Amino acid sequence: MSEKEKSQAELLSEKILSDKKNAGLRMSDEQIAEADAFCEGYKAFLNTAKTEREAVIEAVKQAEAAGFRRFEKGKKYQPNEKFYFVNREKAIILGVMGSEDISTGVRLAAAHIDSPRLDLKQNPLYEEKELALFKTHYYGGIKKYQWPTIPLSLHGVIVKGDGSKIAVSIGEDESDPVFCITDILPHLADEQMRRPAPKLIQGEELNILIGSRPFKDDKISNKVKLNIMAILNEKYGIVEDDFISAELEAVPQFKARDVGFDRSMVGSYGQDDRVCAYTALQAILDCDSPKKTCLTILTDKEETGSDGNTGLNSSYLPYFIADLAKPFGYEGREIISVSECLSADVNAGVDPTFSSPFEIRNASQLNYGVVATKFTGARGKSGTSDASAEFVGRIRKLFDDNGVIWQTGELGKVDAGGGGTVAQYIANLDFDVIDVGVPVLSMHAPFEITAKLDDYMAYKAFCVFFAD
Repeated sequence: MSEKEKSQAELLSEKILSDKKNAGLRMSDEQIAEADAFCEGYKAFLNTAKTEREAVIEAVKQAEAAGFRRFEKGKKYQPNEKFYFVNREKAIILGVMGSEDISTGVRLAAAHIDSPRLDLKQNPLYEEKELALFKTHYYGGIKKYQWPTIPLSLHGVIVKGDGSKIAVSIGEDESDPVFCITDILPHLADEQMRRPAPKLIQGEELNILIGSRPFKDDKISNKVKLNIMAILNEKYGIVEDDFISAELEAVPQFKARDVGFDRSMVGSYGQDDRVCAYTALQAILDCDSPKKTCLTILTDKEETGSDGNTGLNSSYLPYFIADLAKPFGYEGREIISVSECLSADVNAGVDPTFSSPFEIRNASQLNYGVVATKFTGARGKSGTSDASAEFVGRIRKLFDDNGVIWQTGELGKVDAGGGGTVAQYIANLDFDVIDVGVPVLSMHAPFEITAKLDDYMAYKAFCVFFAD
């Protein structure tokens, strides 16, 4: 239909009404192929970095290969110098020095690299009914009933009594054993099935099965526990008390996979928030000759409230910026007050099977691009920074001008629940900040879903933010 054949209402509608389309209809075949190729690296990252410690190790590896070097306190960095700072092996800041004076502020992308999981308790190992098990304490918000009967792997570190540290990763290699939490068979589950859903599986029932063969000696009890401990002592040189000073995490064992006949989606554990961590990481690694000094921070503890010295409710970020600014004669607060941040965290994509908690007009959808979320929080916007209209307008124009396919979203209906991100803690430092991330299906489940086109648009969003 030619412009002349269109009615006045049609022409006016095209001019002033929103007309968001699926990214698959807006991107060329070449761009879609780029997105698919980009996600091959993303899937490899998901398989390698299943914990916050492993994500930091992988980030350092990729950063050093890209010319980044460990941050030197007191050094006056020159334009385009690249550096990284590791906080207690669980968080990392990567930066590229800009050509403009640092007094004009920094551009920060902030993602988290912790995900819901099961942590071993300090005295985890026990035997019952001649089976050996580990006691756990779940970390972050999970639906507990999703975790039994799936294969689990064990990751983390053990600090022995002599102070030496051992890295642990069991279950990822094809030759490794895996572990699991058992569940009662349906035939005998009448009592269990009468429980309310949040208590269908209770926290103290998330016990991981780790062995069943006894140590061959009739003179002691707990023969299966002894046999497991003997195996661990032989392999790692540890004794039972070494669990007290260990951080061991049980996570789903399965690998990241393409989802769908069209291979348009990624399925994996830990995409909240490693999808934003990976895209923000790749954006800073590809950042070259920026005007503003650019930083990506991959942080810990978001899933439990960002508290602790590796979470963003602590002071390590402003301390770092202060150290970066001091050689130039500035206070950290002077830099922060004129700085901008994209809080890189996911949003809930509309699930057609469970659509009732979503307010469809303001919900994000898979394949509609990266999500700019003005506010998070819960009922009455509790626990949010709520980005200003001016900053939302700036980011909107930046994305539109640079071909970033994006959408807006919020985390469910007003009274349906809600959630938070690190944005509030960054805003409290005096940054301008807005949440920008990827829509996810089955968030916080052992196997989460994202769309490849959205993943790629998140990377592009962080790239244009750094380049602006």
